[in-house]
Amino acid sequence: MKSPSFSMPLFLLVLFSFSWATSARTHDSFLQCLSLHSDINARLIYTQNSSSYESVLELSVRNARFSTPTTPRPLVIVTPSNVSHIQATINCSREHDMQIRIRSGGHDYEGLSYVSKVPFVIIDLINMRSIDVDTEEKTAWIQAGATIGELYYRIAEKSATLAFPAGVCPTVGVGGHFSGGGYGMMTRKFGLAADQIIDAHIVTVDGRILDRNSMGEDLFWAIRGGGGASFGVIVAWKVKLVSVPSTVTVFTVNRTLEENATKLVHKWQSVAEAIDEDLYFRLFLRAVNSSQEGKRTVQASFTSLFLGRIDQLIALMQESFPEFGLVKEDCIEMSWIQSILYFAEIPQSESLDVLLNRTVTAGFFKGKSDYVTEPIPEIALEGLWQWFYEDESETLGLIFSPYGGIMDEISESETPFPHRAGNLYNIHYGVSWEEEDASTSQKHINFMRRLYKYMEPYVSKSPRAAYMNYRDLDLGSNNKGKYTSYTQASRWALKYFKNNFNKLIHVKNMVDPQNFFRHEQSVPTLLRE
Repeated sequence: MKSPSFSMPLFLLVLFSFSWATSARTHDSFLQCLSLHSDINARLIYTQNSSSYESVLELSVRNARFSTPTTPRPLVIVTPSNVSHIQATINCSREHDMQIRIRSGGHDYEGLSYVSKVPFVIIDLINMRSIDVDTEEKTAWIQAGATIGELYYRIAEKSATLAFPAGVCPTVGVGGHFSGGGYGMMTRKFGLAADQIIDAHIVTVDGRILDRNSMGEDLFWAIRGGGGASFGVIVAWKVKLVSVPSTVTVFTVNRTLEENATKLVHKWQSVAEAIDEDLYFRLFLRAVNSSQEGKRTVQASFTSLFLGRIDQLIALMQESFPEFGLVKEDCIEMSWIQSILYFAEIPQSESLDVLLNRTVTAGFFKGKSDYVTEPIPEIALEGLWQWFYEDESETLGLIFSPYGGIMDEISESETPFPHRAGNLYNIHYGVSWEEEDASTSQKHINFMRRLYKYMEPYVSKSPRAAYMNYRDLDLGSNNKGKYTSYTQASRWALKYFKNNFNKLIHVKNMVDPQNFFRHEQSVPTLLRE
C-alpha cells in the first residue's frame, strides 16, 4: 500500500487533469455553440490559443493587481460587433454553464469585468462604440463600449456649447460609468451622468433586446446607478446633453501645510458644497517635497471649473471664500472641451484626437471611498496629514469632490444612486505602487485599510456609505454560488445603495431570477434566511 505522501500528488495530478479536460470540453462546446447560433466572425473571438489573446485581454486591464501569472483568465474573449453576437454569447454561456464578465473600459477597481474564479467568458464591447450626437434635439445615442473621451470628442465635433456631465478620466468606458452613477466637474450644476439617461438598450438573460418602453420603468430605474452588469448587457444609452457657455474658467491653486493648507481645507468643507452651482471646487491631497531639501509635506491642490468668465469667478470667490485669495493670474479662460484636457492633465498643445486614445499603462492600485456629512475638525485633519509621512504614502492621493447644488434637489430614490442631500463631499482614496511581488502589494493594501479605519469617526455612518463605481471588495462580497442571503449582501450593498437595495433586489428577481449575471458585488437573487 502506498503511503499518503506518494498518493496525494498523484491525486492532485489526476484532479488537475480532470479539471483541465473539463474546461477544454466546455471551451470547445461553447465555441461550437457560437458557430451554430451566430454569424459572428471568427476574428471577433479569441481563445487562449489565439495569437492576439494576450494583447486583447491586456488592452483594457487598468489595475495590474489583476494581471499577474496567477490571475484567472477567461477561456474565451468575445468582441461582438452587433447585438446578435451578444445574444449568442449569453445563450451559449448559459447552455454550457460559463459565467460572463462584461467589459466596456476596464476601469473597475477590483477587476470584476475581466476576472472570475470559475470558467468564464469576457464580452468585451470595444467594437461597439458608435456615438450619434443630435444637436437639435440635444441628445446622443452612445454604445456602451465607447469611452468618456470619445463621447466628449464627438460632442465637440458638433457643437462648442453642448457638453455632458461625466468624469474626468477619458479612457473610462460609458457602460460602467453611467450604470454606476458617474460624477464629474459639472455634477453640482447638472447632476450625474445617470441623471441624464432617457433611454437604453439592454440584452437580457433570455436574449431579448429591450428599450425603455419594453423593459419597463423598474428595470430602467435599476440600470441608472444600480450597475448594468447585474441585470444584463447594456448595449447603448440615450442621454440628454447640457448647454454650457462658449467660455469657461479653470484654476488650480496649490497650498502646502506651511502655506496655511489646514485652515483652507477646513474652510473649503463648508464652502464648496454651498457655493454657486456654476462652480465645481475640487480638492486633491498628496505628499510633496517641501522647499526644505529632503523634507516631505502635504499639498492641498484646489482645482475648479467655473461655467463663466474670470471676472465673475473672482467676484464669487471674494464673496464666498475671501481667505482663499484667488486672483486673476490663477485663472485661465478656455472652451469646455479644452477644460476636458486640462482636468485630464493633458497639455493644451495636444490635439483633441488624444481623447480617442483608449490605451492606459496599468499600474498596481488600491482604492476606497467615503462620504462626509459634517466638516472634519481641524485636529482630525492634522491627524490625517501624518499618514502622508508613512513609507507607503509616496503615491497616496485623496480627492475631495463636493456635492450640493442640484444634487441636493434630487431624491435619494430617484435612481439607485442614493448619495444626494446631506453629503458635503465624497472622498476618493488611492494608492499605487510599481513592484508586483505579493508582499509589496499587501503592504500598500494594508496601509490603505489602516487609513480607512482612521477616517471612520469623521465620515457617514449607518451605513458608512461608499460609491459603487469605486468598487471595494473589502466591504464584502456575494458567496460563490448562484444565491446569497440578504445579511451577507447587505454588508456591502447598503453602503452603495442604502434603502434602494431592496428595490434593486426586486428588479433582479424579476429579470434574472436564476442570477446568471453575477459577480462578487452584483445585485443578488436572494436565498431566504
